[in-house]
Amino acid sequence: MEFDFAGTLSTRIMLCDVSRQLFLVSLSFVFFAKAFQGSYMKSSITQIERRFDIPSSVIGVIDGSFEIGNLLVIAFVSYFGAKLHRPRLIAIGCLIMALGSFLTALPHFFQGRYKYETTISHSFESNSTENILPCMAGQTGAEDSAETKAACERESGSPMWIYVFLGNMLRGIGETPIMPLGVSYLDDFAREENAAFYLSCVQTIGILGPMFGFMLGSLCATLYVDVGTVSINHKDSRWVGAWWLGFLVTAAVMLLAGIPFWFLPRSLPKQGEGKTKDKAKDEQSAAQQECFIVEEKSDTDHEKPCLVHLSELAKDFLPSLKRLFSNSVFCLLLVVAVVQVNSFIGMITFKPKFMEQVYGQAPSRAIFMIGELSNWFLECNLGCSCSLKHWDPVCGPNGITYVSPCLAGCQTSTRVGKEMVFHNCTCVGAEWPLPTANTSVVLGQCPRPADCDHMFKYYMAVTVLGAFLIACGATPGYMVFLRSVPPELKALALGIHTLIIRSLGGIPSPIYFGALIDRTCLKWGTKRCGGRGACRLYDSDAFRMTFLGLIYGLYTLSYVLSGFMYVRLSRRQKKLALRDQAKAMEMEVNGLSRDDGDTVSKGTTCEGSKQGVDGTESST
Repeated sequence: MEFDFAGTLSTRIMLCDVSRQLFLVSLSFVFFAKAFQGSYMKSSITQIERRFDIPSSVIGVIDGSFEIGNLLVIAFVSYFGAKLHRPRLIAIGCLIMALGSFLTALPHFFQGRYKYETTISHSFESNSTENILPCMAGQTGAEDSAETKAACERESGSPMWIYVFLGNMLRGIGETPIMPLGVSYLDDFAREENAAFYLSCVQTIGILGPMFGFMLGSLCATLYVDVGTVSINHKDSRWVGAWWLGFLVTAAVMLLAGIPFWFLPRSLPKQGEGKTKDKAKDEQSAAQQECFIVEEKSDTDHEKPCLVHLSELAKDFLPSLKRLFSNSVFCLLLVVAVVQVNSFIGMITFKPKFMEQVYGQAPSRAIFMIGELSNWFLECNLGCSCSLKHWDPVCGPNGITYVSPCLAGCQTSTRVGKEMVFHNCTCVGAEWPLPTANTSVVLGQCPRPADCDHMFKYYMAVTVLGAFLIACGATPGYMVFLRSVPPELKALALGIHTLIIRSLGGIPSPIYFGALIDRTCLKWGTKRCGGRGACRLYDSDAFRMTFLGLIYGLYTLSYVLSGFMYVRLSRRQKKLALRDQAKAMEMEVNGLSRDDGDTVSKGTTCEGSKQGVDGTESST
């Protein structure tokens, strides 16, 4: 029976080409999905902070849990994963990331309805045209019953944000194999001249993820966390959006992204090398596909068993690490990456809060009696006995937001819900030389002035330009990194790179960013059971100086280190060029010397031969 081996080989080559294209598309979609998932987490930071009444420093710990999960397994996955079925490991990682998103959204279904802090909720139930005196309501607040306090303490004794922490950590564990194994798999089958182009395509698709992630976050932030109507809108600092909904969407997208990797082969031949394979090599490759752990064989050793133990693979782990950290270029790239990631993670984590606090209100018109005064009470509200803990902002006709209608000295109120208006407010206009004619205030914070919109456009333009310049160096940086290590250490180098930048950049950055941002808080919220909750208002000037100072300082340091690395690499390259030039000249001189020697030798031989002939003729 005859077989058409040429046809079989051409079919296998075609299947390999299809597999390469499928992997490239699938890896691009996975990069999109993980960026989509991660950016939505960043956009939901403020909503999670308000829902669980936690400060920014705790939010930093939650955000750093992703890096902690990645840190736990990255070194082992990168090293052992390179010897396993890499596409299937990526598929397993996608499944774990999807489960992490589901776990993050789980607290919403365990908790009760969200109850924001307020002292005027009792007036919502009244249908009268004029209600009780808000100024006197602060001193008539009834104490909570013992049962209510006990239930509240039980609720606060089991912080549900732990589920968000664990879910984010699970996402970090699942994300581990995607970057090192995906990039090394791509670089293995791609030609050297095509690797940069393929990596650029993957990163280009991945860049779209944050755009859609923040768009989803913006949509979910405008939807109230629970079904029903409330008296506050999404611009209020007590508003909590439907943060849980986006995590369900991102989980579904990530679950879908991992499906193609279950059907890809363990490895693919280099582009252009499949045409010279014969039947024996095809059979050997097919046999290797069936192995889960394959030992690399030399040409002279084909009789070893296919399966090897993990203990045998681990023998080369420490020597491989030593080889990596003996590479000065690799170490310099690590230091630069750590500094840049510190700045980037801190920026992307708290950027939504920064835009909300700095561009969402006028810095010159901060909350009345906060920051500008060390006194909470004035003559206009001394008789009101207002609560200093609650946060019920109201906006006056002078463009100033007051902490509560009680502190504004309001005597009466009309309407209900979002349309509530407070009248006869004795403190409205008291801070100005001339009293205002209108002494009424409306529920909610004052809108930001027109100049904030103008400045926000400049800020976004500078941000986009900076992001473009940073992105221009992403692909060249990756290629320098990949070419700075031996081919057999690429997966381990990528894993160690990710391990270091996440442990020294991703974990501490949101924690110390959040702790420093907490120091700029002007008004802290109050939990239902008492105690300090989430920050309701920040000093916008101090927030700006702290946030931008950290970012620009870290990026400046990274640029200085990059310049130092460039100078060192340039000098090293010049030395190598001079050495190669010297070797070339030496080889050229040696070649000329050999040629001259050969010429002399030939001349001597010819002369001797001639003399021999002449001698023979003479004797004859």
